[in-house]
Amino acid sequence: MKNSESDMPSVVIRNEMKWSEESKFIKIDFSFRRNDKTLILIFLSLNLSLFLNSCGIRKSIKHVPDIKQYSLEIPKVTKINDSTFSFNQNYLIKNKQQIWELYIQGNPLQLGYNNGALTQNLMQKQEEIFFSKIEGFVPSKFKQNLLRGFLKWYNRKMYLNVREDFQAEIYGMSQYSSDQYNFIAPKFLRSMYLHGAHDIGHAMQDLMMVGCTSIAVWNENTEDGDLLIGRNFDFYVGDDFAKNKIIEFIQPEDGIPYLSVTWAGMIGVVSGMNKEGITVTINAGKSKIPLTAKTPISLVTREILQYARTIDEAIAIAKKRKVFVSESILVGSANDKNAVIIEVSPDNFGVYKVENTSRVFCTNHFQSEAYKNDKRNLKHIAESHSEYRYEKLQELLEENKKLNPEKMAAILRDKSGLKGEKIGFGNEKAINQLLAHHAVIFSPQKKLAWVSANPYQLGEFVCYDLNEIFSDKRLKNGAFAKSALNIAKDPFIDSQEFKNYEQYKMISEEVEKGIEGEVLLTDDFIPYYQSLNPDFWLVYYQSGKYYFNLKEFAKAKTAFEKALTKEITTVPDRKNVEQYIRKTSRKMK
Repeated sequence: MKNSESDMPSVVIRNEMKWSEESKFIKIDFSFRRNDKTLILIFLSLNLSLFLNSCGIRKSIKHVPDIKQYSLEIPKVTKINDSTFSFNQNYLIKNKQQIWELYIQGNPLQLGYNNGALTQNLMQKQEEIFFSKIEGFVPSKFKQNLLRGFLKWYNRKMYLNVREDFQAEIYGMSQYSSDQYNFIAPKFLRSMYLHGAHDIGHAMQDLMMVGCTSIAVWNENTEDGDLLIGRNFDFYVGDDFAKNKIIEFIQPEDGIPYLSVTWAGMIGVVSGMNKEGITVTINAGKSKIPLTAKTPISLVTREILQYARTIDEAIAIAKKRKVFVSESILVGSANDKNAVIIEVSPDNFGVYKVENTSRVFCTNHFQSEAYKNDKRNLKHIAESHSEYRYEKLQELLEENKKLNPEKMAAILRDKSGLKGEKIGFGNEKAINQLLAHHAVIFSPQKKLAWVSANPYQLGEFVCYDLNEIFSDKRLKNGAFAKSALNIAKDPFIDSQEFKNYEQYKMISEEVEKGIEGEVLLTDDFIPYYQSLNPDFWLVYYQSGKYYFNLKEFAKAKTAFEKALTKEITTVPDRKNVEQYIRKTSRKMK
């Protein structure tokens, strides 16, 4: 098996391009071929926004939260070393697993300032990664201007749906944002936009960048009978975005202290637990495209963590907030020794509670009575990978009786299909899709949380005890992690298969360029590409498209037919493969 860069098949520059020695990649300007319809819609929306300027666009652009009510001490951060920073009783520390740990306290404005001051370098780096991604998607300056105008119009009502104290916190943190992107929007407004980025991407393109899996078990399903929750957060904006994940420990002036697994620049919560033993994890559902942004889902879950002590209190908070995408919120509760799924969407609300069982599974479809006849949800169950992962969880629970944290980690790391079938690495039908920003395990009654170190959920799971962290004991020993309870890394990290997968990811970009006609691949490139991830349908589909565009129809048909023998992710994906086979067969006549 070839693995070194020198052994890797090469690509031939096909058209006029610029070669960057620094990046070692081919650079070329390209048009937005497949998204022109989207851009036309944006253009029409912009014209509409100009016509409806009185609808609050001007107000939203100029809006600044009322911060006069809060006392503030401008942080003076002390750098102890490259991985330790402090201000009063606020800390940012990088642990030996390379995860950042942030502890902050204070009123909403002070929380924001403390967060921003301590994480400034990380926050500006995350901004750069995020906005460079957008620039890659939309290279045209003209189209970028259209997109900026569209965002201002689309987010015009967000500030009306975000709590004032959260706005004050975002304002404080945003003061440490980069000046480099002020042309997109002022710092506070830009930070608000970023809090809705998950929702906007989900809503505008139905991207499903989040194919998450969550599970809660208790009573007869756990070793000690206690509630145990596990989740994979499969949100992927590139490997660089996931490098500097942060475990935040927040001690608010008002409300309940909590832990959140996040990234710099984010006060919302995607995975977290509070000191009362309430946990929240979010899973995207099938959503229609709304006309305006409202409350970002991560701020709904943040409010639950900061203010709820029971499942009923969590439901009441979620019910009063207006969201703009469809989302499942799995809520666990130490006080109730139970877990439910709150299912929210712009036009509906449901709560899924299990009867006569002590386990809850959550993938990416709704299960409550409120959505029983929802056509969009039913179609999603029939056509997506959500139901497959749900069935895989059932299978794994039958194989793994009486779960403990180590067994839960093994479930979250499982890469196989139903009945142990090899379905290729990176397949969205797997529980472990090898792209997770993080995985986390919660033991709410014990107030313990385990968070995965990079890469994905394969690294060591680091244990944290919230009872110790939010007490004087933590300040005395100076450590956040309860290392004796850590869960060892997955041996898969050291395997040849994992190295091949990482190589496959790296060269997939070149295959895409080949499909677009930007480069010509050498004869041995495609076989090498397929050998790196031989059980994954996508490598054969992509190979087929490359050969099809080269008019090598016999090779294309062979590749497409091979793809059909593999576990294809969704019904639409399978139909695409079948359609290409028909087109190829016609070309061969």
